[in-house]
Amino acid sequence: MASLRNLLGGFSLICEGKLDFGSFCIQRSIIDVINLLFLFVFYLLLLVSCVKKHQRRVVDRRSWISLLVSICCALISILYIGVGLWNLIAKNDGFNNLSWLVELVRGLIWISLAVSVLVKKSQWMKILISAWWVSFSLLDSALHIEILFRAHSIEIFDIFPWPVNILLLFCAFRNFNHLARKRAEDESLSEPLLEEKEEKNQRELCQASCLSQLSFSWINPLLSLGYLRPLALEDIPSISAEDESNLAYQKFANAWESLVREESSSDRRNLVLWAITKVYFKENIFIAVCAVLRTISVVSLPLLLYAFVNYSNQEEENLHEGFVLLGCLILSKVVESFSQRHWYFASRRSGMRMRSALMVAVYQKQLKLSSLGRIRHSTGEIVNYIAVDAYRMGEFPWWFHSTWSLVLQLFMSIAVLFSVVGFGAIPGLVPLLICGFLNVPFAKILQKFQSEFMIAQDERLRTTSEILNSMKIIKLQSWEEKFKSFIESQRGNEFKWLAKQQSLRPFGTVLYWMSPTIVSSAVFLGCALFGSAPLNAGTIFTVLATLRSMAEPVRMLPEALSILIQAKVSFDRINNFLLDNELKNDEVRKIPLQNSDTSVKVQAGNFSWDPEISLTLRDVDMEIKRGQKIAVCGPVGAGKSSILCAMLGEIPKLSGTVHMFGSIAYVSQTSWIQSGTIRDNIIYGKPMDAHKYEKAIKVCALDKDINSFDHGDLTEIGQRGINMSGGQKQRIQLARAVYNDADIYLLDDPFSAVDAHTAAVLFNDCVMTALEKKTVILVTHQVEFLSEVDRILASSDMSILDFNIPFATIFLVAGATEVIATIGIMAFITWQVLIVAILAMIAVNYIQGYYMSSARELIRINGTTKAPVMNYAAETSLGVVTIRAFNMVDRFFKNYLKLVDTDATLFFLSNAATEWLVLRIETLQNLTLFTTAFFLLLLPKNQVTPGIVGLSLSYALSLTGAQIFTSRWYCNLSNYIISVERIKQFMHISAEPPAIIEDNRPPSSWPSKGRIELQELKIRYRLNAPLVLKGICCTFQEGTRVGVVGRTGSGKSTLISALFRLVEPASGKILIDGLDICSMGLKDLRMKLSIIPQEPTLFRGSIRTNLDPLGLYSDDEIWKVNQLMTVTSKGFNNELFESFYLPYILVQGLEKCQLKTTIIGLPNKLDSSVSDEGENWSVGQRQLFCLGRVLLNRNRILVLDEATASIDSATDAILQRIIRQEFSNCTVITVAHRVPTVIDSDMVMVLSGGNLVEYDEPSNLMERNSSFSKLVAEYWSSCRRSRYQNFSSYQ
Repeated sequence: MASLRNLLGGFSLICEGKLDFGSFCIQRSIIDVINLLFLFVFYLLLLVSCVKKHQRRVVDRRSWISLLVSICCALISILYIGVGLWNLIAKNDGFNNLSWLVELVRGLIWISLAVSVLVKKSQWMKILISAWWVSFSLLDSALHIEILFRAHSIEIFDIFPWPVNILLLFCAFRNFNHLARKRAEDESLSEPLLEEKEEKNQRELCQASCLSQLSFSWINPLLSLGYLRPLALEDIPSISAEDESNLAYQKFANAWESLVREESSSDRRNLVLWAITKVYFKENIFIAVCAVLRTISVVSLPLLLYAFVNYSNQEEENLHEGFVLLGCLILSKVVESFSQRHWYFASRRSGMRMRSALMVAVYQKQLKLSSLGRIRHSTGEIVNYIAVDAYRMGEFPWWFHSTWSLVLQLFMSIAVLFSVVGFGAIPGLVPLLICGFLNVPFAKILQKFQSEFMIAQDERLRTTSEILNSMKIIKLQSWEEKFKSFIESQRGNEFKWLAKQQSLRPFGTVLYWMSPTIVSSAVFLGCALFGSAPLNAGTIFTVLATLRSMAEPVRMLPEALSILIQAKVSFDRINNFLLDNELKNDEVRKIPLQNSDTSVKVQAGNFSWDPEISLTLRDVDMEIKRGQKIAVCGPVGAGKSSILCAMLGEIPKLSGTVHMFGSIAYVSQTSWIQSGTIRDNIIYGKPMDAHKYEKAIKVCALDKDINSFDHGDLTEIGQRGINMSGGQKQRIQLARAVYNDADIYLLDDPFSAVDAHTAAVLFNDCVMTALEKKTVILVTHQVEFLSEVDRILASSDMSILDFNIPFATIFLVAGATEVIATIGIMAFITWQVLIVAILAMIAVNYIQGYYMSSARELIRINGTTKAPVMNYAAETSLGVVTIRAFNMVDRFFKNYLKLVDTDATLFFLSNAATEWLVLRIETLQNLTLFTTAFFLLLLPKNQVTPGIVGLSLSYALSLTGAQIFTSRWYCNLSNYIISVERIKQFMHISAEPPAIIEDNRPPSSWPSKGRIELQELKIRYRLNAPLVLKGICCTFQEGTRVGVVGRTGSGKSTLISALFRLVEPASGKILIDGLDICSMGLKDLRMKLSIIPQEPTLFRGSIRTNLDPLGLYSDDEIWKVNQLMTVTSKGFNNELFESFYLPYILVQGLEKCQLKTTIIGLPNKLDSSVSDEGENWSVGQRQLFCLGRVLLNRNRILVLDEATASIDSATDAILQRIIRQEFSNCTVITVAHRVPTVIDSDMVMVLSGGNLVEYDEPSNLMERNSSFSKLVAEYWSSCRRSRYQNFSSYQ
């Protein structure tokens, strides 16, 4: 009791001898004692931990906010100690002679708080100091509030520690949050890693508490991780079950199907829009409620401002009424903040579901799209439906709710205006209505510009995609300038509509800035005329605040209407696509293999790619028994591939029946390879069976290729198999079919891209041995294999950047200026608010930095997740026939769902993180607003006028919006810069040599002879990669025909690439007529060389533009070329032709090449259309077009790179004769797998493993045991056997 009395006596001594627990001094002293107790325990624990653990580092490395709090605590400590020493030295303390001691103790407490922030803390230490910070902050804040209530003022000495106490409270909550998270992690350490991640995902996304969902705190762990280190895709939690794309699609599909069933011929409504409405109407009711609450809160703020100004007009002070107004202000801002944040988040979440549903619907549709549908919708367009139209739906609900809520806000603001100024508001409605009516034509013009812009964008993207995919042939032909100008013209057209669209933006901006001034002037004029309201401070500032809330709809509605117009266009495009023709299930009846001996049965089949033109296949009747090997032969355009498509159900069936008994494997004529490993492309989603896998690799002659790769069958294949040779891609396709272990194999000319030896291996080991018990229908031009098959089908006579960056920069500067000006005006009236405002700005800056650490990575990762979605859709579109043939539609669909979900997760988390940031910024700036209102209530009545109160509050009410505007555009600009960084990276990729070197241009007549010299030529594709050509030395004499042969991968295509400088020599030279080709520009070189490439490439356009892309020749010259290509084999007495192709003639008869005949039969002749990649022409016909280009150019050097691989043998012989006749004085280099193609060449070059093995005349090579003679022997033996067997069978 004595000690207690002494303590109380000490209190009374300190507090002027009075012991009154209601006095502020006694309460301060009690807080000091509590702090000293915490201080004692803190230092005791710190001492124990240092002695016990012998820690070398006591100070913890914390974030800069901890350092800032520590510095603030230290400054306050210095302040207290300084005052205490002053009181002690100056002895200027009157009765209270212990005040110096009190100040020094408080200085010790604050310096200890500074240490506690920085010290390295154990778990118990964290709990102790967090409890200390919480107790001190709450007690000190309670004392200051009590002082303000009772004294209506506060000392400057108490103002500075108070905000620091708030920061300590924030640090304490951060510590508690870290401890809770660490405990949860420790408890889950025993769980398997996969289950841990799954539970974590569920906890974060699905099982968050109500408070966590309300404050978006469930995303804290991800942001915390992103702040500590850059995020990776593995750190991103999976999407919740209710947001998965499969669920979204199933809901949409059910609604779509019911609407399609109900649709009548007169029903013109957009079914996609109605299906989306049907599915997502209920969840958008919550969004609408949030939007209404936010609108009411925003509109109520001018009324609160009016009430505050009227309160300041009262002569008697009534704090109770003032604090009620403050409470209403706080409630209004809190409701506005939370309702707006959850409106934004929920609307974008709903948009994400819509986006996922439509992306999947478009993908699913392309898996079922008919051949006519594929002609109408190119691969580029389908990707555009996903990348542009469906993607746009992510923001559609937000803009939809913004539109109607802005209209509601406008009308409610008008109502508020009438309630304040009465009939004086009527004159203000006139300019407001004018602005509204001006938006109508504005919206219509905007709709037109947007539609035209999207059409132009589609065309440019499609052309760009086509050019990128065909870049090799463009470079070989030196067409870069032509296609560059074509892209630029399309970009110019796109930019024209974009410029018109963007030029309308200032119109909306002018309306936004001018309308408040014009309308307010009209309102004040109305008040003066009608006398409906006094023009005092309350009226003026309330009108201005109301007009500010009206200005938002005026500014936003045109943009909202523009976005809704864009969405309408996208809905229409997707609707048209989803309603397009699908493959009919009854085209082919697929029956599981049972005891039937029949594999394929077609009866009275009539098929046509386009029923409006003519029949492609007429009166087809066939029955193929199980295990039979059927060969399909015929000239170019005869319908060989169409027969296989008829069996697959890919070509529309007009009449008849098709039955397929058993599963199907299909190998397309044009190789379709997915991005991924070789193994992935072979097993194709099937379970791994090592024995079957090894067998497939061996029989498809892939074992040597795979062994030569550094990573074996795990070697990554680039997009569209860009890093594989044509033969390798074809054999991978074939291995995929073999591994699939189907019942029926449809092989569309699989041997065209490989040499004769490899073709023989594939036919004997794969087709005849590995597939011995399978049914095989083989389209082929290799007549040497015909003797081995059971039947031959002879097909004949069948008809067939970013423009937002400048805006972001301007808006950021404007927003920052507005925030600084607003705080300046508020501080001028109530300077105390400056302390809170500065601390709030510091905290905002920290939170923005904390957020951006994760947001940047989320944007970067999102960039890597969006591209695979589009690439997968493009790959699927190109290989949809193969996918359907292998019955892999479900697997591809599931894979696509995973890609869409991954992409949606990033969209979801990015929006959640944004709302997390904005909610916290709003909270901090609302504190500044509340502080301003609080101090305005406490100001003496005679100190400020109502006008000053209105001015301060009107600016304070706009502070939060200005800060959010600034922060959003700051974050947007940071995100846009990522796009700039990616473009910058692309720009720094080393370019190829210049097109023209002015100082070293060859003569215009060069090359006059066509002599080619290879001097120690060595080629590698990358700096440290192995050599592909290993010192080639030889000379191609002028006017000679040189045949280049070798196994697949021997370096034949690399030699051609070196000649055209697609790859630069590592060492050595290539001289043409004595000039080093590396010394001149690429255009000067390539314009003088002609090539018919291995893969025939056509571009979207017309026959004319494909034969003459540069527009250099007349129609007569083009028709002469077509005449050359429309020759008959009649009278062609070439001994080689008669020797090798007589059996084929007996089977087939003499046929025409049919290119000119085909073109003449088309309505538009040379202007007839060519679809994407020439898909509406057969591969052989495409090759004839490539020949036509060469015949027009007539250069001295001609290269044929497997140019006739896709043409039947008879046509090949005819074309070789044409080439000999038309290019008799030229140097012709022929890379070929067919021996007859090169056997009558002047010289033959044999390559093996990048080395020159042989180079001599074919007759000399045949006389000795050469590599070439072995190739010829293999070919002749098979052909002779085929010839005699076929001849005897047809006798």
